[in-house]
Amino acid sequence: MAADPGKIDPMHQFEVQTIAPLFEVGGVPIGFTNSAFWMLVTLAVLWLFMLGGMKRQMVPGRWQMAVEGFTGFIDGMLRDNIGKDGRKYLPYVFSLFMFILFANLIGLLPLGLFAPVAKYVPELGLVTHPFTFTSHFTITGVLAIMSFAIVLIVGFFKHGLKFFSLFVPHGTPLVMKIIIFPIELVSFLFRPFSLGLRLFVAMIAGHILLKVLAGFVINSSNAGALWGGVVGIPSFALMVGVSALEILVAGIQAYVFALLTSLYINDAEHLH
Repeated sequence: MAADPGKIDPMHQFEVQTIAPLFEVGGVPIGFTNSAFWMLVTLAVLWLFMLGGMKRQMVPGRWQMAVEGFTGFIDGMLRDNIGKDGRKYLPYVFSLFMFILFANLIGLLPLGLFAPVAKYVPELGLVTHPFTFTSHFTITGVLAIMSFAIVLIVGFFKHGLKFFSLFVPHGTPLVMKIIIFPIELVSFLFRPFSLGLRLFVAMIAGHILLKVLAGFVINSSNAGALWGGVVGIPSFALMVGVSALEILVAGIQAYVFALLTSLYINDAEHLH
């Protein structure tokens, strides 16, 4: 919420704020932020989800079936895209998919409704309002660089300098190789940028739209019953629809990130 009464700042929700200062590095203060807090929350929730679903019962319950279903889904995706060699990447790709999925979904929780209880303790307000850290390119970029680093390590470890043949299609004439190689190399180097940017843009766009619609609902209600009915009710209905769409987007973006990671690893494995 912006400082001016009745005015809602849709970008305020993405502001990284310090909950508690920790130390300084070269005069730069380093603190425990709301972003770090919600990363820990996501890890804790994911850990509990996996812990509750790994009971290995002969007759699995719904929780165990959910965990096994997610695991089987990612395992099938890796098998389809990489082949039998994909099984060894299951722990990483599965962890990546589940972390992004839970981060996206937790960021949509309406826990901010309880923020007024923290008006006397501003720091508490930072942890009662979910922070979608996947809406920051610094986070999605690091995740993308991790995947890209695995691709480079696998490619050079398995193929050596032959890995560079990935950038030149088999059977290309020598003259065309001189042109195609730098183009393919630049395209390859942009992969982590596009991978992180896609998730970042999708998350930030949806949350801005929800915030704008929330502003319409609040301000039209404050303007009176007439404007509340004409503007507020349709805006609220649209908010509900967009929220449902954002839940779908949260899953799709996690899947796309994991899928592209598996495709990039496949290139490193088989030099297609």
